[in-house]
Amino acid sequence: MGAMLEHRNQERRGLFLVVDGVDGCGKTTQAGRLAERLGVEPELHLREPGSTALGEALRALLLDRRYQIEPAVETLMFAAARRQMLDELVEPALAAGKTVVCERFHPSTFAYQAVAGSLAPEAVMGLLQDWAGAPQPDMILLLDMDVDEAAKRRGAATDRIEAKGLDFQRRVAEGYRAYAELDPRAILIDGNQTPDVVHAAILQEVQRVRS
Repeated sequence: MGAMLEHRNQERRGLFLVVDGVDGCGKTTQAGRLAERLGVEPELHLREPGSTALGEALRALLLDRRYQIEPAVETLMFAAARRQMLDELVEPALAAGKTVVCERFHPSTFAYQAVAGSLAPEAVMGLLQDWAGAPQPDMILLLDMDVDEAAKRRGAATDRIEAKGLDFQRRVAEGYRAYAELDPRAILIDGNQTPDVVHAAILQEVQRVRS
């Protein structure tokens, strides 16, 4: 009887989906369209860092141009914001059978702080797994896009990290591609296509984890 109840509880557990990619790749648009298509509650379309009071406070510090923050410190701040989000929002939602769509997750920290920031990738991944490793996303959709085109879409840099320039963003893009080779849940989506085509490609991938 206990095993049967456990199986039923697992069947009711919600989906945790992540949309990630370089600045300007369209992840906010695509995450919003995905959340709307899946009927995700507005408060469960999350952004990272952010979505919780603590996460938003850390986000403001991380993006503020007044501060010089080294990649190792950034990693710790992102991990803290992520842990808070997982505990406060994601785990309760999944346990209640609700779907969560989140903009950014571990791939961002790997790409921006480890690869582009020249930290040891294994150390960054180890910290994320130890301190913000559960619950894990069911699928991670990485929008792979030409960095120059993404910059045109984004416009002028508005925060400390965007202001690091195109060469930095190119290393970030390489980091995302490297992450896709490390995590079997990560799927590269061609973000250079029209928004409708990208949306259709995302839905096709998501259907695999919903079926």
